[in-house]
Amino acid sequence: MSEERAPRWRLALALVIVAAGAAGFAIVFRETLSLVWSALGASDVVSMIDGLPLWARVVLPAAGGLAAGLVALAAARVREGAGVGFVMEAIVLGNTRVPLTRSLLNALGSWLAIAGGSSLGREGPLIQIGAASGEAARRGLRLDDATARIVLAAGVAAGFSAAYNAPIASILFVVEVVTGVAILEAVVPVAITTVLSTVFTRLVLGGDPIYGIQTFTSISTYELVAFAGVGLVVAPLGVGFLRLLSLVERAFRKLPLPARPAVGAALGGGMLCALPLLAGNGFEPLALLLDGKLAVAMIAWLLLVKPLATAAAVSSGNPGGVFTPTLLVGACAGSLFAVGLHEVLGGSISSPGAYALVGLAAALAATTHAPLTATVLACELSGDWAMVLPLLLACAIAAGFARKLYIDSVYTAELTRRGLRWRLTLDGRRIIADQRQAVDVV
Repeated sequence: MSEERAPRWRLALALVIVAAGAAGFAIVFRETLSLVWSALGASDVVSMIDGLPLWARVVLPAAGGLAAGLVALAAARVREGAGVGFVMEAIVLGNTRVPLTRSLLNALGSWLAIAGGSSLGREGPLIQIGAASGEAARRGLRLDDATARIVLAAGVAAGFSAAYNAPIASILFVVEVVTGVAILEAVVPVAITTVLSTVFTRLVLGGDPIYGIQTFTSISTYELVAFAGVGLVVAPLGVGFLRLLSLVERAFRKLPLPARPAVGAALGGGMLCALPLLAGNGFEPLALLLDGKLAVAMIAWLLLVKPLATAAAVSSGNPGGVFTPTLLVGACAGSLFAVGLHEVLGGSISSPGAYALVGLAAALAATTHAPLTATVLACELSGDWAMVLPLLLACAIAAGFARKLYIDSVYTAELTRRGLRWRLTLDGRRIIADQRQAVDVV
């Protein structure tokens, strides 16, 4: 006998709750960070770090990491898991719940670490709180398991959209990365929640693309070959970044909490002494890259050191994401690729900013194995939909090449470390129990 579904009005109310919860949390998260930096006389995290003496560039991130470590100690007492991978497991398999208490504790720890200037993305806690809003709606409205999984997926999309002001990419993220299938029963609620979350966020934070309106020169058909080259170059960089995160995490396991994230943040702070642009998730230098305002030497340094600073922060246990840092790494690679082409071909190719945009999307595709999400996200971040063809080509190549180099994405790697392996096939998600057996789950 099939399970009785919750009334439609409960689902509709749950979607509104999720959208409001995800948008409200994203607004509070971002605005309170801005208040901290403003109190220190800065407009953003990079200018805050740049205005500090060298010793404070180490001490402040270390203090934020120590505070995050203390929060992690409290979170460790909650037996439920956490992280985007755990949310994926809850949605796809339906055999676990998204932990409300631990989600809030992780978000607090992430806020403390980011406020201190660590090289962390903000999307992880925003996505998890979006899903946690869905869990709260499930409990409050007593939703059945099937409906609850749809609401959780809607929460992920709402959190993603609140983080990046990218509603279409948010829906694709759920389809490509989380569920692995596009069924109307899930896509419609996800789309509605994403629209609501985006509207709520834009009412407070504004509706422009977060990197401003970009208008790069028109792309010739022949130049598509060069953009395909960006995908080939960036894919191994993305895979190398994932392997670096895993390597550094194994090294930090030898240290106990709460010292572990404090040491990682202090190491990142040492890098901030030489390069303040490493602070935060990479938003500020990425905006400068797209506008063509960074020197070649600075771009090269960012490409080299940003992965190290992010690995030190994330892999040591500071809660946060690597989504936006990955975008910066790819943008640096794409921009340097364009500089090399200009040396060979002169001014007959597009601006380095166009290649930076393609590079950031290709890096995202390489690390998430989600080329459609990466393509559309780049268009929504920049407002330049004329770049869709080079973006789509580079992202497809990067995702395919990266998967040949390393089977896991940044999210499935998290699941693999917990002993859960699944793969996408034409039949949907498949859980791999061992080398001899696989069980369909969708």
